[in-house]
Amino acid sequence: MTLDARCVERHVGSTIAALGCLFAAAYLASVVMFPKPGGRVVIGDALHHYVQLRSAVFDRDLHFRNEYVRMYGLQGNEPGTDWIYQGTATGHVRNLMPVGPAIVWAPAFLFATGLAWIGQFVGWHYPMDGYGRLFQTTAAVSGIAAAAGGIWFAFLAAAELFGRRAAAWSAIVLWLSSSAIYYSAISPAYSHAASLLANGLFWLAFVRSRNESSVRRYALLGALAGVAALMRWQDAVLLAVPAINLVWNLWQQRLARTVALGAVTVFFALLAFTPQMLVWQTLYGQPFAIPQGESFMRWGQPALFAVLFSDWHGLFTWTPVVAIAVLGLPFLWRRDRLVFAASVTFVLLSWYVNAAAADWWAGEAFGARRFISCIPVFVLGLGALIDRWSPSLRTLSFCAMLVIVHTFLLLAQYQLFMHGVRDVVPYPRGAYSLWLARFVVPFKLLTSWCCEP
Repeated sequence: MTLDARCVERHVGSTIAALGCLFAAAYLASVVMFPKPGGRVVIGDALHHYVQLRSAVFDRDLHFRNEYVRMYGLQGNEPGTDWIYQGTATGHVRNLMPVGPAIVWAPAFLFATGLAWIGQFVGWHYPMDGYGRLFQTTAAVSGIAAAAGGIWFAFLAAAELFGRRAAAWSAIVLWLSSSAIYYSAISPAYSHAASLLANGLFWLAFVRSRNESSVRRYALLGALAGVAALMRWQDAVLLAVPAINLVWNLWQQRLARTVALGAVTVFFALLAFTPQMLVWQTLYGQPFAIPQGESFMRWGQPALFAVLFSDWHGLFTWTPVVAIAVLGLPFLWRRDRLVFAASVTFVLLSWYVNAAAADWWAGEAFGARRFISCIPVFVLGLGALIDRWSPSLRTLSFCAMLVIVHTFLLLAQYQLFMHGVRDVVPYPRGAYSLWLARFVVPFKLLTSWCCEP
């Protein structure tokens, strides 16, 4: 274990890449071995991102009705599908998901399209319609690559403040023992992998340039905040970070320059967010919208306690490593007070926004998935804690293994239940089912298999 642990520290990029390749191989194997009905690969929220990409490339429009009918296999009279046949004010079908993930997936999708097109000339007649599993799988592979990239950026940001050991272990442990693991390896076509990439890049840029006060820096931070908002609209709260920075430096520069830098930040954020505004203008006839409806956000009734501590996908109850990381945030104060203030502000704002959503539990999810945007900050918190603690390599690697195995057992329990093994596997809700059942389930499964006639 000691040798392996040292390899992790010395070759962090290779370790993250290897894990990403392992996730991709496992995902592709599952697509082949356990195909979904109708040849679908993207499901749930991911489908709504995918139709935007497929429609833009193959139909050169944003009319999604044909995609929904085809991918859902609709006949026109299924209950709960009226929204597909009811046009918006502009005659389009609504889409509740951001356009950013589709943009992230576009390079791999276009590569697959080119590959299929070239195949026509060599006798490989793959359907050139954008619906095949080859096309859909590019979304998942792109998501896995995005998640790995986001963790790499988070590591680099933490390495700017702490030693390589603390940064490496905090990044990898949080990746493998938080909700991020589910949305990196099992459902990578959801928006959370793309969000992790965008947020990781933002925090790396912020930390590396924290001693600068140039126009270029604030233009970059604004643009990266806009890109993050493209992935998940809630991540627009990242704009609070350069705002904190401007207030922090107010005593060092004239008010007029502070206002100008703030304007530059907002301008480049809006510029980066332009693709989403164009989509909303096309779908709804206005550049800004809340597609889920005004009642989706309950600003005056946030579930602040439940979103953290509820057994129904609570952040700390499902992934307690995040609570440990949050406890480490105060140690950032001694290392860099600006980074501390910016990190805490972002986490608090994200907490409030996530708690204010009408479905604060985020539907069916592995843990509090909406907090994946905060993973780069949690990496800073856990890194600060490890740096302060300064454990031996043996102790650190042992604790990391315990935390990761603890989460993987819950992940296995969750997946088994979701795939129909419910006679011996309970859903992770309630004290026993959430905290203890994960240790009992493997033995129950072994017993049930051994007792089969």
